[in-house]
Amino acid sequence: MLSSTILYAFLLAFPSAAKGQLDASRFAWYTSPAADFASSVPIGNGRVAGTVWGGASELVSLNENSIWSGPWRSRANPKALGALPSIRSLLSSGNLTAAGQSVLANMASSPTSPQGYQPLGNLSLEFGHSSSGMSSYTRYLDTYEGTAFVTYNYGGVNYTREYIASYPAGVLAVRLSSSQAKKLNVKVSLSRSKWILDQHSNISSSIVGTNSVILKGNSGQSSGAITFSSEARVINHDGTVSSDGGSISVAGATIVDLFFDAETSYRYSSQTAWEAELKRKLDAAVTSGYTQVRSAAIADNTALIGRMSLNLGSSGSAGNQPTDTRITNYKGSPNNDPQLATLMFNFGRYLLVSSSRDTGGSKSLAANLQGIWNKDFSPPWQSKYTININIEMNYWPAEVTNLQETHAALFDLLDVARARGTVMAANMYGCTNGGFVLHHNIDLWGDAAPTDYGTPYMMWPMGGAWLSLHLMEHYRFTGDKSFLQNRAWPVLQSAANFYYCYLFTHNGSWSTGPSLSPENSFLVPSNMETAGKSEAIDIAPTMDNSILYELFNAVIQTCNVLGITDSNLTNAKNYLAKIKPPQIGSKGQILEWRNEYTETSPGHRHMSPIFGLFPGSQMTPLKSSSLAAAAKVLVDNRMSHGSGSTGWSRTWAINLYARLFEADTAWSNAISFLQKFPTNNLWNTDTGPGTAFQIDGNFGFVSAIAEMLLQSHQVVHILPALPSSVPTGSVKGLVARGNFVVDINWSGMALTSATITSKIGGTLAIRLQAGKAFSVNGATYSAPITATAGGVYTIRPA
Repeated sequence: MLSSTILYAFLLAFPSAAKGQLDASRFAWYTSPAADFASSVPIGNGRVAGTVWGGASELVSLNENSIWSGPWRSRANPKALGALPSIRSLLSSGNLTAAGQSVLANMASSPTSPQGYQPLGNLSLEFGHSSSGMSSYTRYLDTYEGTAFVTYNYGGVNYTREYIASYPAGVLAVRLSSSQAKKLNVKVSLSRSKWILDQHSNISSSIVGTNSVILKGNSGQSSGAITFSSEARVINHDGTVSSDGGSISVAGATIVDLFFDAETSYRYSSQTAWEAELKRKLDAAVTSGYTQVRSAAIADNTALIGRMSLNLGSSGSAGNQPTDTRITNYKGSPNNDPQLATLMFNFGRYLLVSSSRDTGGSKSLAANLQGIWNKDFSPPWQSKYTININIEMNYWPAEVTNLQETHAALFDLLDVARARGTVMAANMYGCTNGGFVLHHNIDLWGDAAPTDYGTPYMMWPMGGAWLSLHLMEHYRFTGDKSFLQNRAWPVLQSAANFYYCYLFTHNGSWSTGPSLSPENSFLVPSNMETAGKSEAIDIAPTMDNSILYELFNAVIQTCNVLGITDSNLTNAKNYLAKIKPPQIGSKGQILEWRNEYTETSPGHRHMSPIFGLFPGSQMTPLKSSSLAAAAKVLVDNRMSHGSGSTGWSRTWAINLYARLFEADTAWSNAISFLQKFPTNNLWNTDTGPGTAFQIDGNFGFVSAIAEMLLQSHQVVHILPALPSSVPTGSVKGLVARGNFVVDINWSGMALTSATITSKIGGTLAIRLQAGKAFSVNGATYSAPITATAGGVYTIRPA
């Protein structure tokens, strides 16, 4: 009876085993253990996460998303407010060199960086196996169900390990099994390399329950440290349990289950409170049992992931290879494996679900620079929240690919940051009208002070405005007026209030300054002080103006929807009218700064001047053909000089080309991205495998594929940028603004049929490809229609 139960459990966990192959669009799979972090497979429930290495001795790198490097610190420079008028005077009079020097002297924070994201530690499982004795090895990640799995033979016995990150239960769960009874031996331990407060195991403990391994630690400060308690419960079904005080061993078992959780001081006022929550979650998981925890976790994951599907063509035998082999083969023969792009798309959506969920209360945390996965105490760029592109890019796919719930964690973080930003607005800029400001980085505390020390990146007071636009986009996609009133409006109102105070008039326009175009710089002209010197500080860079354009329009739209007619509406209209529009330079390009300076890096990775093309809409072809043409000149020039050099930069370029309806250029860059940047486990990197993991490019890729198939910033635009390399395919479940769910089928580079389901009713304006004629429910389309809630509209080419 036990053997049949094991076989059933194996087939349930490894559903494609009986089919002989794994779906090339769904599974990332391997025939060897992970050699490094970048080849481990990630799981996460939006708060607790791990990466599975799958070796003879298992290692799971653990994270809890509120374990950071320490408490909030007051970093603002007390000289900033007093120096602001003189810096502006220098900028207005044309002394860029002195202005930049004064910014560094008077506005740089101390210390220069906020807190950084840190690892929890490692879960180790010792089986007494050697790598040389393992055979028939498979390790996989199922992006649909959200499970990771390892199976191999050793000594004539098949061993399996299944890993679940359960959002409903709030825990990680593991099932270990052997195909023959009583053949499973395992030693379970938790470890950390520094700042350990307690590390022990007990077979019986009145505090944490039975068969528990406990690890407690903190961020290393003598006071105010972020402190955590973590525990692995070991569930023995038929073996013998022992403890050496630091680990638990189970011998002669057939199945062993583990449940793991960690809780921290970030969300609870006392150790008693967070350890009570730890106990509650683990007790509930143990009571439910592995099978029920697994079923609920998979039901939750598939309910989100299953809202949409994508088919870009079949890879045939090329897709039947292990994922690391496919990545290698793709470099030379990309057209043989179209499903690799589909897998990357599905993997990106899976990562967003795994790293960004509403985890209760008001302190959910957004996906950071590495999502939620980090093994280093000093990770690249601190694995914090960089908000001059990276964290915003994390959420580009949230609405359009039908994962609206994942946005909630970003909104929680912004609420925390807004409180800090309101104080910063007063201290740095003298704005006491309730407005808030964020610069180009924040941490889990919402640290609003300028970050780092350098004029190309430090002094940029636009991060809060950009983040606030995500709440407006959530409303535009969902049509949720309660959300707009209660959640979005306070943020938008506060963001706008800051600029009503902060902006100053320069040459007849409301202007930012001192500010910059993120991370880029220019050569100082001969009439603006030290000629030929690299500088970055200026007045009213184009990106600032484009963000303000979007912000004030969002305020105006909100006021119109909510019936607000007071100064909130009139201020937004008045300020919008005096924001300098994008300027076009001598080469036909969008200008980056107020003047046509010489760039120090013509192939710069940031595409900041054309924010108004994507993610904004000011420069899109259907809105302004002249600005779109100038945006194309800029992105073409950047790319020809080496831009797209980082993974996230390349995916931004794909989104930009999709917005320009440059389908084949967009697809060519998508191929280049897949050839250069992913690691073996499909994570995006800075400049290629072996360089820093940056999750933003994973999310930017998802957004870019969606943008080729559906756009909705002007109308519901079906197949706006369909590449010739993808002549046949389908997509189901994309979402357009106005809460329209869109399914599309195409063949021979042309639509065969599409359905648009209206969730809330409203005006439905449609465009097909480059303006092709079509019918809606059998009638020729000639003008926007009034959709009814629940109505389904079938689109066919004329």
